[in-house]
Amino acid sequence: MKILLLAPHPFYQERGTPIAVDLLLRVLSGLGHTVDLLAYPEGQDRVYPGLRILRVAAGRWARGVPPGPSWKKLALDARMLPQALKMARTGNYDLIHAVEEATLMACHIRRRTGLPYVYDMDSSIARQLVEKYPLLRPALTPLARAEARALHDALGVVAVCDDLAEIARAAGARRVDVLRDIALLDRGAAFEPGALRREWNAPGTLFLYVGNLERYQGIDLLLQSFARARLPEARLAIAGGAAPKIAAYRDQAGRLGLAQRVLFLGHQPVTRLAELCDAADVLVSPRIQGGNTPMKVYSYMASGKALLATALPTHTQVLTPETACLVTPTPEAMAEAMERLAGDPALRERLGAAARAEAGMRYSWTAYRATAETFYRWIEREIVGARQPAAEAHAP
Repeated sequence: MKILLLAPHPFYQERGTPIAVDLLLRVLSGLGHTVDLLAYPEGQDRVYPGLRILRVAAGRWARGVPPGPSWKKLALDARMLPQALKMARTGNYDLIHAVEEATLMACHIRRRTGLPYVYDMDSSIARQLVEKYPLLRPALTPLARAEARALHDALGVVAVCDDLAEIARAAGARRVDVLRDIALLDRGAAFEPGALRREWNAPGTLFLYVGNLERYQGIDLLLQSFARARLPEARLAIAGGAAPKIAAYRDQAGRLGLAQRVLFLGHQPVTRLAELCDAADVLVSPRIQGGNTPMKVYSYMASGKALLATALPTHTQVLTPETACLVTPTPEAMAEAMERLAGDPALRERLGAAARAEAGMRYSWTAYRATAETFYRWIEREIVGARQPAAEAHAP
């Protein structure tokens, strides 16, 4: 098939959704499909058989698009829609694969051209907007209706987690498959075990967070919890985030008396993730909002290190008390869990081993590829099947 893939974000960048799109491109290329990818101006090119990357036309203002909803993203989406519509009309495509809010564009294009689309659901558009911009709460109902219409009209939906899959099924989606993220640890990466701990001067328990520093990730909760925990020798390393966010959280750590105990590492390449996890005793995911499971969780699990996370659906649809220490999202509960994990190496070992076994069975590249290939073979059969009656009707 010839596929128009709409990716409304920088591509390629080492962060959640772009990484997921890159994984999908590997599958589609392997199946022999031709893909035209339309993405934002910013990002690195990727080279796969059958892939062509096109970018939304925009000036220098389009650089530095943050994760999640933003006014800059809205402006770029407004430019993406007419470009996508023109491509759909002239590109002789069989299908649109639309990621996140691009499915609203695909729904519009379908009404104009009849071109079917797949909804790649990494988040709930309506819920994500209202969580980030509470002033938009009065618009929640019309936003939810638009999202439900896009889900209902899609040829198929791939959801990144069970929570989003339930939203799609409730909207009457024709077919919904859960295409989970996978662990991204580079097993071939060479590093000296213990070198990072010596570099960071971390003689006690080392807690590690990896990811962006947007509010929904719960970094405020993490810092408050670490300040409350009675662990004077412990260290907290935070990898990721843009410079303004790092500066703000460094100031907050100073106000909490943690200036010498919290290490802000800045952006770290995915290729270094295995080394970072190896250095830590406990890996932390303090997310406080959202229904999708953080991509980091799968790498955390595969590392074999103990995992501490908030007991919210964003985590509990993947993690269980057997594979992670799950706590209510309060500084008191998380601080108590930090103290318990720091003082119980056997507990850390047991949680880490169970999580690694689960990740090996369910969240590997092999499992991802099998799910994606099954879904896309069904999509191809549906498209071919829909064309046969039309061809027969035009036969002499």
